[in-house]
Amino acid sequence: MKEKNKNGLATAIIPCFLFTAFFVCSLAPPARAKIYIDITNPERKVPVAISPLAGPGGSEIAKVVTSDLDYTGLFLFLDPKGFTETPEQAFRREDWLSAGVDFVLKGTVILTPEGGFQAQASLYDVSTGSTIFIRKYSVPNELLRPLAHSIAADIYQALTGANGPFKDRLAFVTISRGKRDLAIADWDCGRIHRLGFKGSLLLPPRWSPDGGSLLYTAHRYGLWGVYLLDLGSMRERAVFRARGTNIAGDADAAGDVLFSSSLRGSPNIYEMLKGGKLIRLTQTDGIDVSPAFSPDGSKIAFVSDRDGSPQIYIMDTHGYNTARITFQGDYNTSPAWSPSGDRLVFVGRYEGRDQIFTVKTDGSDLMLLTSSGSNDAPCFSPDGSLIAFTSNRDGYRAIYVMRANGEHQRRMSPGGMTAFGPRWSNR
Repeated sequence: MKEKNKNGLATAIIPCFLFTAFFVCSLAPPARAKIYIDITNPERKVPVAISPLAGPGGSEIAKVVTSDLDYTGLFLFLDPKGFTETPEQAFRREDWLSAGVDFVLKGTVILTPEGGFQAQASLYDVSTGSTIFIRKYSVPNELLRPLAHSIAADIYQALTGANGPFKDRLAFVTISRGKRDLAIADWDCGRIHRLGFKGSLLLPPRWSPDGGSLLYTAHRYGLWGVYLLDLGSMRERAVFRARGTNIAGDADAAGDVLFSSSLRGSPNIYEMLKGGKLIRLTQTDGIDVSPAFSPDGSKIAFVSDRDGSPQIYIMDTHGYNTARITFQGDYNTSPAWSPSGDRLVFVGRYEGRDQIFTVKTDGSDLMLLTSSGSNDAPCFSPDGSLIAFTSNRDGYRAIYVMRANGEHQRRMSPGGMTAFGPRWSNR
């Protein structure tokens, strides 16, 4: 069994416009292990007040924090018109009891002489009047939104004990004037940065487990190739390039790469080991594509038409013990694992359109999540709470995000921008 990187931390040094590079410190003892909200069985939506931070950029920070937390489906937000304290006033429990909120966020932000921001955020428990945390954040001026994402993540972690997706990033493909380009953005598609690796034939990227590289497919020099882009050096190298069609699949923590290739006839699944050894994992006369490592590295999900139509299968990493997972519908593709490894999200043809489904890895508990437009390229967030995907429901392909149960579907990429193939990083 291959080991996976458990911490999900980026190890490459990447320019600050890509990574959330900031300093955080706690001014109070760490919050106790108390869990205020059970995310596995929430009894109700928890009312909170997110006060604008006093100072420059404070209102924008509050808006981003509110937007982030709203996506969890766990919170109700008090209208600022109902706030009984100004941002500058100190927290007083008595001021909030009548407002009917359980928790209050307050803070301040100042400009540094270098042009950056220093913020202090405090989260309070209204029922007891106690302070859950007080933290300071220091960032360059271009990282104000990541600062807000970090505050949202700290609130979520303090109240639920779980890590939220708010500091994670998305990689995807954009199209402008007929040219495709790789792009990276915040999880909500804020701060989109195009990487400049363009081409008319460029397929969606996949992150390396450490978040330091992107794996993708491009057609260059008359050949389809599988490429790896190091985000620290911004250098690209060919993992595999040959005649036929070669489509990137996935990479594991050991540096091994999965892809499909028609090098020897019909597309089959191959693994390129870090040392350069090529291993063929499937041996069918049909089409085997879209391989993806399970989170623990012990299984591979893939698509095959070996039974007559494209369906989702799972095999072990040596290519044995293959089991078919999908049986409903005649066109099921693009599998991606949940972080816990117990479910797959995939694309299935339903009533003439491509829709997003999830299913347990034993083939049970099939769930239809989308119904509007044509949808594809789904993937779970690293914490498993959200799913990013592509949809044309607004008349063009764009990046959307929804909760893992299909609720709260919203376009994230800017209006009018053609973007597709999102993949979530591990920070």
